[in-house]
Amino acid sequence: GLSNYDASILSIDKDTAQFFEEVVAELKNKKLAANWILVELFGRLNKASMKLSDSKVSSSKMKELLSLIDDETISGKIAKDVLDIMFETGKNAEEVVAEKGLKQITDTSAIENMIKDVLTNNPNEVEQYKSGKDKLFGFFVGQVMKQSGGKVRPQIVNELLKKHLS
Repeated sequence: GLSNYDASILSIDKDTAQFFEEVVAELKNKKLAANWILVELFGRLNKASMKLSDSKVSSSKMKELLSLIDDETISGKIAKDVLDIMFETGKNAEEVVAEKGLKQITDTSAIENMIKDVLTNNPNEVEQYKSGKDKLFGFFVGQVMKQSGGKVRPQIVNELLKKHLS
């Protein structure tokens, strides 16, 4: 399911091809793996003037990171921060997520409490929204995301926020 370009880059040499194959061995989303290897990992390697063989991020560590994205334990945005730490330290993804408290918040009651706080603290914006300023919806989503430290899936926030504003 990869583009010809992605496939050619990932198979350009034996080490890269083997790394990719090891990463995707048990992953459902092969395209996600290709993007993360080609853009995120190779981008960091290029910036550091390193080769794949010099990387502290092994194929098993990369697979673990992508599994955390795939099962929605962390978001793609959080995963970039996790990868930065992994790249520098060689730690595995679960260790970094646990140490830094980066796991996504999935408890809807906790998210609803954040939404209630945001709506309570912004009564003028709520009034403007209810009188037709639909563009303020993004403001509310942003405030909830800010309050959660980016640890809430925006889709969940959108659903719950619509319910609270209607």
